[in-house]
Amino acid sequence: MSTIEEAAAAIRALRPQRVVAFTGAGVSAESGIPTFRGAGGLWRNFRAEDLATPEAFARDPELVWEWYEWRRGLVRNAEPNAAHRALARLDDAVVVTQNIDGLHARAGSRDVIELHGNLFRVRCVREETTRDAAAELEEIPPRCDCGALLRPDVVWFGEMLPDEAVARATRAMREADLVLVIGTSGVVYPAAGLVALCMGTTIEINPQASALSSACTFAISETAAVAAPPLVDAILEAR
Repeated sequence: MSTIEEAAAAIRALRPQRVVAFTGAGVSAESGIPTFRGAGGLWRNFRAEDLATPEAFARDPELVWEWYEWRRGLVRNAEPNAAHRALARLDDAVVVTQNIDGLHARAGSRDVIELHGNLFRVRCVREETTRDAAAELEEIPPRCDCGALLRPDVVWFGEMLPDEAVARATRAMREADLVLVIGTSGVVYPAAGLVALCMGTTIEINPQASALSSACTFAISETAAVAAPPLVDAILEAR
């Protein structure tokens, strides 16, 4: 494992110009957003894998939407934490996130690639059109003006990631001279494979060792809110 000081010194020596932050559930943990994996990840005795599927939605859209509306309420009441705010200070950084909570954008990050969609968008199952839906739903399940059901505009288990998001993320990773890998387990593919595309320096921030730790140049055993701000300071100081 590496220290924050070691990684910060390397950043100052590198003077990175093309920075990417690749984030997972861990970056939002200190905002109080549950990960829905492992212990404590149940809702009404359902696992995320039981609800976040096309099959579950087809079987019981009301149940699936009750879960998502509960999650949307949690996120509405949450605030971006120190890690989100630190990354937002990097005006030209690209944030590639596996999260669907929208906290990076709320913190002020300008270029956010959402690999798994966004909780606060909906998509018509018939027309495939999307629209923002930040407010509390008036009916569950919601319906489009055309009469068809609306679903959360997120990627469910068994679905492909959006082509455009993957293409943008791939390009950003290949062009980066520094990638901050924050709070991701590194086991969800194909998103986890993006880190391997970076030919520059990679710094992982994660309290526990992950599938990506050994592949990163530095691996810092800290939470996102503790480690991200001083590393961002080092990036800004190096410019």
